[in-house]
Amino acid sequence: MNRAIRLIRRRAISSIPVLLIVIVLTFLLLESASGDAVDAYLLSIGGGDATIAQSLRQAYGLDQSMLARLWLYFSSLARLDLGWSVAFGRPVLDLILERLPNTLLLMGSATALSFGLGSALGIVAGAKPESIRDRVLSTGSLILYAIPSFWLGLVLSIVFAVQLRWLPTSGIETIASGKVGLARAMDIARHLVLPVGALALIYMALFLRVMRSGMAEAWTLDFVLFARSKGLSRSRIVLRHVARNALLPLVTMLGLQSAAVLGGSVVIESIFAIPGFGRLAQEAVSGRDTPLLMGIIVVSAVLVICVNLLVDLVYAALDPRVGASEPNS
Repeated sequence: MNRAIRLIRRRAISSIPVLLIVIVLTFLLLESASGDAVDAYLLSIGGGDATIAQSLRQAYGLDQSMLARLWLYFSSLARLDLGWSVAFGRPVLDLILERLPNTLLLMGSATALSFGLGSALGIVAGAKPESIRDRVLSTGSLILYAIPSFWLGLVLSIVFAVQLRWLPTSGIETIASGKVGLARAMDIARHLVLPVGALALIYMALFLRVMRSGMAEAWTLDFVLFARSKGLSRSRIVLRHVARNALLPLVTMLGLQSAAVLGGSVVIESIFAIPGFGRLAQEAVSGRDTPLLMGIIVVSAVLVICVNLLVDLVYAALDPRVGASEPNS
């Protein structure tokens, strides 16, 4: 327990400068872009004169210097205030809290499915390297990983929603269905089958290949030869020794792919019209809503940091050497 606490503390402290760098670079990048939310608003209403544009920029604080606005933003973050969305006319934090649960449900389901299925198939493939099933699974995973997620999502939607009519085409749940409890949960599950499948299949192929490669390398190590010399069964060697050793790089890959899954949700949410975090980012970009886009990026960075922290804890549980040399104070 003390080792885990020390690991969490060190990772949390090292994440602070990373988060600060992300905020500053994102702010500078958005500042270098042409136009702002006022320009997008005037364009949506058919234009306006310079007086209206100037008054709007004063109201939103866009007439101040870049350093003044950066300092104001850091001051707001210290109060957990992410600002005001110009496009939606609502607090950024309220919009994020409204959309974030849908994305977390989508990401969590897709990550769990891809990690579980990918690691299981990777064990099947790596149990006998260079066998027929290994070649079939490796080739299939390579083909699947090369498929763009948007194309896979469209194909799944056409086949299972349009032609077969087994599943709904879009949304997170049936609008105004009045369902509650288990009925609503089942309705949400039906709506998530296609987007979760499209997002999970791509990363499942990656996890399969990483697991298979790790197991193929583990078969040549001395501890496997020692286990064989003890007369252990092949299934026990595979599950208790080879697979566990190969699971370490897979857990590391899980943390690295958390940001990729979050980015992939932007495409999937747009295809299946899911009112989530990714679609909100798309709306913020199209509306040139800098405060909203900044809030989305900051929350995304915090999510990725938290996921990687959890991955470090899992890694430490699998490998006792991780964090063992951490100082006690």
